[in-house]
Amino acid sequence: MGICFKDFTFQYENLKNPTLKNINLDIQTGEKVLIAGPSGSGKSTLAHCLNGLIPHAYKGKHEGELLLNGEKLYGRSLEEVSKSIGTILQDADGQFIALSVGEDVAFAFENDGMAVPQMHEKVGKILANFNMEAFEERSPQNLSGGQKQKVAMAGVMAMNTQILLFDEPLANLDPISGQLAMDTINRLHEETKKTVIVVEHRIEEVLAHGFDRLVVMHKGEILFNGTPDEALRCGVLLENGLREPLYIETLRNCGIDLSKEHHLTQIESLLSHKGEVLHQLAGVVHTKEVPQQSPLVECKDLNFSYAKENGQILKGISFNLYEGEFLAILGNNGAGKSTLLKSLTGFCKLDGGKILYKGEDMTKWSIRKRADVIGYVMQNPNHMITQYMIYDEIAFGLRNFGYDEAAVAARVEEALEKCGLMAYKKWPISSLSFGQKKRVTIASILAMKPKIIVLDEPTAGQDHKNYTEFMNFLMTLKREGITVVMITHDIQLALEYADRAIVLSGGEILQDGTIYDVLANQEVLAKANLKETSISALGELYNIQQKNIFLKQVIEQGRQQVNE
Repeated sequence: MGICFKDFTFQYENLKNPTLKNINLDIQTGEKVLIAGPSGSGKSTLAHCLNGLIPHAYKGKHEGELLLNGEKLYGRSLEEVSKSIGTILQDADGQFIALSVGEDVAFAFENDGMAVPQMHEKVGKILANFNMEAFEERSPQNLSGGQKQKVAMAGVMAMNTQILLFDEPLANLDPISGQLAMDTINRLHEETKKTVIVVEHRIEEVLAHGFDRLVVMHKGEILFNGTPDEALRCGVLLENGLREPLYIETLRNCGIDLSKEHHLTQIESLLSHKGEVLHQLAGVVHTKEVPQQSPLVECKDLNFSYAKENGQILKGISFNLYEGEFLAILGNNGAGKSTLLKSLTGFCKLDGGKILYKGEDMTKWSIRKRADVIGYVMQNPNHMITQYMIYDEIAFGLRNFGYDEAAVAARVEEALEKCGLMAYKKWPISSLSFGQKKRVTIASILAMKPKIIVLDEPTAGQDHKNYTEFMNFLMTLKREGITVVMITHDIQLALEYADRAIVLSGGEILQDGTIYDVLANQEVLAKANLKETSISALGELYNIQQKNIFLKQVIEQGRQQVNE
């Protein structure tokens, strides 16, 4: 007994073709299953069919059957579905129903008529699992993206459902918080034997937690349904625009044949390849370091607080930005990363300090004037989108700035092409996935042609193929002299593309240096809730002493493979 899709097809009412095509899938009671696929593959639609958002929130027509324990699930009321399937939505803002964190988590307990003292005790324990007990009285809307995700997860943990469905639960979490979230999901699965279904892009972090099965979707169909080890052996992830674990990628780039390996999800099983890997990396030709020029932007002793009683969010932050560099800003949820970007763009007015652009004090510039220089892409695309159609959204800023329609059309077309959105030019935004909406907001900023682009989690919700294409586009901008500043929890992404990294924790800079030096500093990573990459773990397995050099060798080896 469990979930059963039988020849199931679904087509949204505003689309010509089905998004799900002849899905046949059985998920047994108590299984732990990962569903993965590139953006637009249909995995979120599959999740929405399970949790009742289809057909109640998203209309369309279906064929075939969707059964739960042998009885029809599709078409039941949302109330009925929620008693069996608890869901963590990808967009946490859409899940909150109370004014405080504690009240939101307690919602299920209140519905069950639980006594208040017992309710407080249970809420406290659940929040403690996510290190969020200090935020019990805070409004969910005033939390960072990662903190919101934790609260949403805590709320569903409080529900006593037989199936737990997590739609990209790691999307806004820093690496350590993501690991803790997966540890919590894993522990819940082991203790309760509930069915756990995870829809997620961050495959490496999820697979490390011993999933029973991996289902890979592409263009609305199921292409693979088997064990994670089988998937890594046959390369189905890479073939379908998904990212393999970094250590697997490293071995493939070194010419290692993985087709006969039996335990690829366990890095310890790959010790026998040490000699081959080190031999290949020894021949890597290192790129020359580019000397830094005069700073484009100087940030001097920046201080900021949202409310004095809540303390300083930024505490004496000082750093420089250089023309044509790629800077990653790393750190734990709530470290002040997004606030720092908002201070650069003028959305947050500093309590103290100065920001100089080419030597000119821009601290008192208006947001409008700063927008000529700095383009800001928010973490949540729904906070930026104002138009119904994709074309109009990308054209919105240009039209507000008085560009004629010919210039608007040229820039919009260019942005659509560069962000991989040309096929969706005439689509309504409501038809897009979260990751596709993200690309629309990025395209709307790129159309303005700023000198500096700052992006808050630019690749969250995007598959490997799309984010690789987009990041390569950002690299072309970098080569043209545009400065790129990026907040990211994706350490793989930072390692591959960033020249330099700044690590924040508690509103202060812990380290400012090359990406290799930063990611090899275990002490700093631990303080900032960042995990070592699996390349570093491979280096430890191979007894490498200078991790920063090993990291650089591996990344440059990968780049040379791509260029060849």
